[in-house]
Amino acid sequence: MRIIAGQYKGRILASPKKASTHPMSEKLRGAIFAALGDIEGLSLLDAYSGSGAIGFEALSRGAKHVTAVEADKTAYATIRSNAHALNLADHDFKAVHSSVESWLATTKESFDLIIADPPYDKVKDSTMLKLTERLNKTGVLILSLPPDHSVDLAVSGIKLVKAKHYGDAQALFFKF
Repeated sequence: MRIIAGQYKGRILASPKKASTHPMSEKLRGAIFAALGDIEGLSLLDAYSGSGAIGFEALSRGAKHVTAVEADKTAYATIRSNAHALNLADHDFKAVHSSVESWLATTKESFDLIIADPPYDKVKDSTMLKLTERLNKTGVLILSLPPDHSVDLAVSGIKLVKAKHYGDAQALFFKF
């Protein structure tokens, strides 16, 4: 797995071994960032972080801060190792070893961008809805879900603005 563009372009990232995660394809990751465009100076929540590739890609492209939340112990260790290999400062990148649900219950942080790529057997619409509470009003929420999964977040006032299918995944873009 490698970083696609920006300051860390071409850097190879370690992948978690025997973790309960599924890696987002490089094609889908690239398409998400292409659709977002300039993210210079924005904050990002990388929910269900896995290897941290989404967050590291965001920092490489100019994001000012990334919080990566991962419950799996092996994946969390991989994120920390990847952050160390990239020499990231704590003020730029924060890794949190917690379930997304538990972390959401204890934080008040808000973000310009939220990208959530939950393991497909752990997709909970209630958690996806809670993510909207941490999104800045001008922000974008992107969910990577199985191609046949739909999610209704309308109760939060957020609207689906784009849906793209990429093989075994779909990227759903939401805005207020």
